Amino acid sequence: MASNNAYPTILYACFSQSKKRGLSLEEKRTRLLDIFFEKKEFFQLKELESIAPKLKGITSMSVKEVLQSLVDDGMVDTERIGTSNYFWAFPSKASNQKKRRLKELQRQLAEGERKRQSLEQEIKTASVGREKSDEREELLKSLREKQGLKKRLADELSQYRDCDPAAITHMREQTRIAVDATNRWTDNVFSAKSWCKNKFGLEDSAIDKQFSIPEDFDYIN
Repeated sequence: MASNNAYPTILYACFSQSKKRGLSLEEKRTRLLDIFFEKKEFFQLKELESIAPKLKGITSMSVKEVLQSLVDDGMVDTERIGTSNYFWAFPSKASNQKKRRLKELQRQLAEGERKRQSLEQEIKTASVGREKSDEREELLKSLREKQGLKKRLADELSQYRDCDPAAITHMREQTRIAVDATNRWTDNVFSAKSWCKNKFGLEDSAIDKQFSIPEDFDYIN
């Protein structure tokens, strides 16, 4: 029979265990991949369901779902041999996939920058005093979307920082150039607003409303 002094320790252990959160899907995917990378062997599903809980803390009931998600993403290979399905994955393939993904992200970012510059030029050529038009609205909306896409791609690129340092350094420089170009365009907008104020005596709020300039329109840091 446990002594009274042991009860606090037992209660604390039970409480701590109840507070542990379960693994997220991404954590399970990473841990299951680690088994393949560490063992460098071919596995059947039942083998993974047996060793995953012991080695990586993944519940056996979730192994099948996690494994299928890795197969669907091309991160784990599978082949039916006889009556059994075998699964495998090697670090070299994962590295190559990261490099291909990095290259694709760079391509998308470059394409987004090209479109952004094109839209910037179209907006610059629009007359400051021209009445509000649907075309200008579409241009501004499209420009904001491209800026948002550029930010999302840049955020995703940061996940591959350890894959190709030279490429990341180059991409940072390209991003800096893009930010500088965007800020120059922003400066042009502010200059145009100043001209309108001096020429026509308009308030900032009136100019912003006339040309659909957002309230938070400002330079990018």
